[in-house]
Amino acid sequence: MAPHHVLKCCQRSLAWIPVIFINLVVGWSYYAYVVELCIFTIPNNAEKISYLVVFHLFFIMFIWSYWKTICSRPASPSKEFCLAKVEKEQYEKEQSDAQQDILKKAAIGLPVYTRTGTGAVRYCEHCQVIKPDRCHHCSTCDMCVLKMDHHCPWVNNCVGFSNYKFFVLFLAYSMLYCVFIAATVLQYFIKFWTNQLPDTHAKFHVLFLFFVAAMFFISILSLFSYHLWLVGKNRTTIEAFRAPVFRNGPDKNGFSLGFSRNVVEVFGDQKKYWMFPIYTRTGCSYDR
Repeated sequence: MAPHHVLKCCQRSLAWIPVIFINLVVGWSYYAYVVELCIFTIPNNAEKISYLVVFHLFFIMFIWSYWKTICSRPASPSKEFCLAKVEKEQYEKEQSDAQQDILKKAAIGLPVYTRTGTGAVRYCEHCQVIKPDRCHHCSTCDMCVLKMDHHCPWVNNCVGFSNYKFFVLFLAYSMLYCVFIAATVLQYFIKFWTNQLPDTHAKFHVLFLFFVAAMFFISILSLFSYHLWLVGKNRTTIEAFRAPVFRNGPDKNGFSLGFSRNVVEVFGDQKKYWMFPIYTRTGCSYDR
């Protein structure tokens, strides 16, 4: 049997396959649109230039937000949520009821308001930390992630506190990228389909480009709409499926601050930075 670390290494390498696939598709779409469509197919120079300017604007914002989502390390609980050495040793010796008493004493003074379904203090045995509100353990990343939404294979990263804004912008700009390509390619798609343009090597690229852009737009639209709804409610995907449990019971709207404040929670106070994949949240540990 292969050593555990070898299997772990293989698993991590294979996890990059969806990211490589996305980058190959985007790379081909760039070539097909810029070279095959704009350079070889569109005869009007003014139309060609205007298409290229808008295309590159969406392309840059799409790539920027995508790689910010990938490269942003998931935020984990701070040291204050770890048990002291004496408490940890005592916790490991005791049974479940006594362990909860230790956790309750350790949680006094911590900003923790959520509980497990049975009313116990949320504790991660693997990371050995008291879980802050909205924090969950990701088995893929092998760590506890603050405000975890989900683990996304397409970015090979956990989407949570540190990169949720970037993820939403990635969905928005990828959708705009796809709809712009589909809308501008459509007339040339029809011309190639009806043989109004000569049968050149650009035909395959233009025809396939329209289908791929339209397909991705439809699939991303539903996901983007769902996450806009989550932003407006100040919920994560996990909380949408399982309401957080507070001391007085489960409450699906327990973290809602009202629509405008919910949006600010994700995008920050300064509206001029909302459309850019940069850190804008007040109190974000990445800004300190």
